[in-house]
Amino acid sequence: MQYLRYFLASLFTLVSFSLAAAPKPIVLQGAMDVEVNYMVEQLQNKQEVTFGSWTFWTGTIDDYPVIVSRTEVGIANASASTTLAIEKFSPGMIINQGTSGGHDPELYRGDIVLAVKSFNMGANRSEFSKVEEGIQPEKWKNFTVTMRLREDNKFVEHDAFYSTPELVDFAYKNVKHPAQGKVVKGVIGTADEWNREVARINWLHKTYQTAAEEMESSSAALVAEAYKVPFIGIRILSNTDLHNQDFDPATAITNQKYVIDFVKQWIAKQK
Repeated sequence: MQYLRYFLASLFTLVSFSLAAAPKPIVLQGAMDVEVNYMVEQLQNKQEVTFGSWTFWTGTIDDYPVIVSRTEVGIANASASTTLAIEKFSPGMIINQGTSGGHDPELYRGDIVLAVKSFNMGANRSEFSKVEEGIQPEKWKNFTVTMRLREDNKFVEHDAFYSTPELVDFAYKNVKHPAQGKVVKGVIGTADEWNREVARINWLHKTYQTAAEEMESSSAALVAEAYKVPFIGIRILSNTDLHNQDFDPATAITNQKYVIDFVKQWIAKQK
């Protein structure tokens, strides 16, 4: 009996150590096939799993667990798929990446933006005005709706969600652009919108200092914040009407190459 107790105690210690030592996976997100296919190809020992409408590929990169998530397009999909990723896989980091539209006149198609923060660009509140006064979106800027998360049973207001500074700094200092283009830190605006009115783009940039717009980052960041999972948004300008540059799907591959390089360097740092 004493030997059995010793054996079970030793087995429990071994299993506990193995579980404690197992690294938490990195989740790489992209909304569309063109935004995830290259990353999926980089996985070793990959397996595909689907929950509802959302697909994940599990595998490894340099013997480290990595999961690629096709979130699908839009803020609702991004929230749902990020929640699933955290609940099913308990990641140690989430990288939301993909294409975006340019807002900053200093940036061009192919430039990469590391999201210092992202926010729900479509969450606005307007004050009462009479019908004859028309629509005045320039007045919305002082009434941006904040996002509330419940922490310790109390509401905490967030006007934006911030990428983990350590991840942003690491990417900025260590990962080079895989093609021609700049890598900058900036603000990402998220909404179920595709804005092509240059006057509106200019207004958004002036009002919120946005570098680019897309449809998923802040929603994924919101969920990551709720679960306290380290997060970074990485977006490439795939188009910018400020410079008459239309959507180029090849930019999606360029951004994934940047992300994979980031992941490999981050993994090497942990060893």
